[in-house]
Amino acid sequence: MSNANPQTAPASCTCQPPLKPLRMLFVDPSASDVAKLLGIFIASGYQPSHQQVATLEGLERALEHARWDVLLCDPILPGLDANTVLQQVRNQQLDLPVIMVSAGLRGEEAIAAMRAGAHDSLSKNSLDRLIPAVERELREAANRHEKRLAEQTLKTNEERLRALTDNIPGVVFRMGYLPGGGLGFQYLSEAAWMLFGSTADELIKSPQGWLHWLVKEDKPSFLEAVANSAMHRTTLNWEGRIRLITNEHKWINLRSSPRNTEDGRQMIWEGVMWNITHSKRAELDLRESRAQLAALSNHLQNIKEEERERIARDVHDVLGGTLVAMRFENAMLGGRITSDPARARKHSDSLEVLINDAIATVGRVTRELRPGILKDFGLAAAIESHGQDFTQRTGIPCEILCVDDEPSPEYATALALFRVFQEALTNVSKHAQAKTIQVRLMQEEDWLVLEIADDGKGFAAEDLRKPRSFGLRGMRERLGSLGGTMEVSPALPHGTRLTLRVPLKPEVSDDPINPAAWSSTL
Repeated sequence: MSNANPQTAPASCTCQPPLKPLRMLFVDPSASDVAKLLGIFIASGYQPSHQQVATLEGLERALEHARWDVLLCDPILPGLDANTVLQQVRNQQLDLPVIMVSAGLRGEEAIAAMRAGAHDSLSKNSLDRLIPAVERELREAANRHEKRLAEQTLKTNEERLRALTDNIPGVVFRMGYLPGGGLGFQYLSEAAWMLFGSTADELIKSPQGWLHWLVKEDKPSFLEAVANSAMHRTTLNWEGRIRLITNEHKWINLRSSPRNTEDGRQMIWEGVMWNITHSKRAELDLRESRAQLAALSNHLQNIKEEERERIARDVHDVLGGTLVAMRFENAMLGGRITSDPARARKHSDSLEVLINDAIATVGRVTRELRPGILKDFGLAAAIESHGQDFTQRTGIPCEILCVDDEPSPEYATALALFRVFQEALTNVSKHAQAKTIQVRLMQEEDWLVLEIADDGKGFAAEDLRKPRSFGLRGMRERLGSLGGTMEVSPALPHGTRLTLRVPLKPEVSDDPINPAAWSSTL
């Protein structure tokens, strides 16, 4: 009696690998031979399904109505030899391994069958190679099938890609090096005709290469961009002009990614070219409009300054002179009146006060219209003088602090900054409800900085965005014409700080683009 515990006894594994299905077609008159061959496959782990035919009609029906993995053929049949079997397989356009298995097949007959398309030839008396031969041909057939699927997939993808590239407005391209060292097209989409006026094939076959189309002045920038892209493996993004056969110029934007060819010996670029001529012309029109607007603004400013100078001259020379003469006449009159001299003197003194006020007013207006002190004594003196006038007129104290080493900007810069300072004080008096104003004039490296801070009610952010804020807009534009800036910020604990910055020496534009030249090349 066994003492083994059935719950702990090891279980024996009876798992068998699944049988491999195999669809087999036999062209053989002998049922016993077919059974023998089937037994070999079953013993090798296959689960064959099969059909046996012995006539041409039976072979045709079997090939037409079913799919087979392998065909084993004994060619010693009347009217159904090896050539006939192979011809039927070709007629059906089947990739079906055909293996000759015969007891009486001679050497020359086997060679002829192999030349006709048979994949192997075996003797029924020696079947050691049967399973390896069939498995080899099954693998080869599977490889051929996968290759056909890959080729069909590749062809479909290429057709889709071509349909896509031929229907986008840009020109899809592949660019690489020519044997002579230049750059040429290896592929172009059909949109190349719209851009270049030549077909894609003509452009690809052209021995002159891609650089032939570039405008001479734009070639250096393109070559530099290509070199940088090749060195750093970065995207090639370039804008420039091409010259067509008609001598017309077009602006293009070329954007592509670099990669090495399959053999790693060369670099190619693949990407898209766009016709940006229209946008470049729009950009040119905008730049010309801005230039004309700036010129108009400067012209109006010059006219305003000339008019102010004329008014100041008239007020000073004419009105001022007349008032002085009146004061002298009044003094003489006061000395000659004898009747009721006390009353006459009183009227005379009152008249003199009025005249002196008028003279002072003329002086103040003259300084505001044409600050002669600005030209004679500099920006700091002009700001201090205007601050004093502002305090006398409004009653708002204006504390002014200027650096000891007074900066000496160009007159146009000083005049612009002074006008902005005037406008700033005017805004404070109108809107800020301030009690004091602090002004600082200083120099920071090559910049002239003027700060104006008040302790008024401050401002709201939306106030700066009002469409009719012409005062602030005019101040910004005046400073911007000199390359300066204006910053508006809150002043602590309350109020507003205005920071004006202008270069001591305004930069002269070195933009080489000539609008007239542009219009002639587009």
